Amino acid sequence: MRSTDNAVAQWHAQKQLRTGPAWKLLQGAPWALAFLRAEFSATRQRVPLEEFHASLTDFMKELREESLSLNEAWQASHYADSWVRSQFLARPMVDGKFQYEPTAATARVLAFIDTLGARHTNLNSSRLSTLLNSIETLSQQSDPNPESRIAALEAEILERRHEINALQNGASPAVLSNDSAVAATRSVLDLAASLPADFKRMRDGVEVMLHTIRTEIMESSVTKGVAVGQVLAGDKALRGTAEGETFKGFTEFLNNPVQQARFRQSVNEVLERDFTAALTSEERHNLASLVREMRRQAAEVHTIYGRLSESLHAYVQSAEFQESVLLRKAIHAAEQGVATASLGSRTPVVTPLLFSPTFETLAGLGIFNPEDHVPPPKLAAPPALSDADIHRTPATPAPNMPKLLAAVEQAKELRNGAATLSEVYACLPDELHHINTIRGLILAARGSNHNLDPGRSETLSFTQIDGTTRTATVPLFTFTKD
Repeated sequence: MRSTDNAVAQWHAQKQLRTGPAWKLLQGAPWALAFLRAEFSATRQRVPLEEFHASLTDFMKELREESLSLNEAWQASHYADSWVRSQFLARPMVDGKFQYEPTAATARVLAFIDTLGARHTNLNSSRLSTLLNSIETLSQQSDPNPESRIAALEAEILERRHEINALQNGASPAVLSNDSAVAATRSVLDLAASLPADFKRMRDGVEVMLHTIRTEIMESSVTKGVAVGQVLAGDKALRGTAEGETFKGFTEFLNNPVQQARFRQSVNEVLERDFTAALTSEERHNLASLVREMRRQAAEVHTIYGRLSESLHAYVQSAEFQESVLLRKAIHAAEQGVATASLGSRTPVVTPLLFSPTFETLAGLGIFNPEDHVPPPKLAAPPALSDADIHRTPATPAPNMPKLLAAVEQAKELRNGAATLSEVYACLPDELHHINTIRGLILAARGSNHNLDPGRSETLSFTQIDGTTRTATVPLFTFTKD
């Protein structure tokens, strides 16, 4: 019976899975999944609406030239809208503009397809060692016996001491081969690939709670207290999920500057190793921007939590809430008075005195004549606003990586295959001469084949958002042809 019950439970789980967006995406048109895989990556989780529609339009032209049957009446925007309705994509507004991003289900599907199409395997000694170390750590951290934990720690200290003595006596340290190091790096990237989906599911859960608090509290007058309790209970349940634990652990990591410094140092040291030349440029870029991307996604979750907190705060501070508190106190006092009242002789109920009229005849009532009503004047029309009336806080734009990489290639062509960072910077237009462009060039230099001379430096001038000009001193990077 146990196997039968398990099979029935699995069957119900499969039926529920078939109704979800992940299964529908896998069962949909292969070209749609191919386009989503090409458009989104680990470091490119959002695409502006206009750019997404333009890319999809060009892709559909190629498909029609290959005689693929598509809906002739549908444009790129129609397909994008259908993907949003099917929960394949989300369309949030960021900085006043709509952008597309994969949902948590789509992110997991894309990661799954990447593993099926991968030509390399990461099942190596490094991954097995990580597995064994994780099991040992789990065994030690879940052991309530202090004596056994002390023995395990002393054994680890002794092992480390022997290793230190061997290195001090001139022994060569055991270094991973290039193939093993590349496979271990890809194992790290595989682990990191599942994090965006966890953050998206955490963010979607908070969005649902935010929608609940706005609909059931701000628009309801009966079940407000119940709705607040439901939101708080939902938050507690959400934080208890695997995604909530992931978000909690990363939040603790962000609050620990020592761990951040160690992590960044480790990433920089790995990127400087020779074996990283076997990684693709996308893999090197994903590794370099790992913390930054996770910080961005965690900041989105914190922002939604802030909006949820603001809604709760506005409700608690509202006059309607204060009136409901007074009403509950009055009802409670009346109930207590009735419960403690004696059952003796009853006094008649006195009619409440609602007003004290001073008239003696009906003429004093001043009966209202509708013909005497004078309607109030109409309100003035609201002022007309144009785009010129909208003022946004100036901010330095993000680095335009496609233009930066194109400028690198242009500078190398003009200078016989070798160009310094300042020469690449000079090829860019004036509107790209800002601090984030310099950061993007340094990131591109670190993620590709380049020559670094730490003993020499260059000075670059950039313009701030207030119009002032400043200078930045950077090491001498030289881009060379591959």
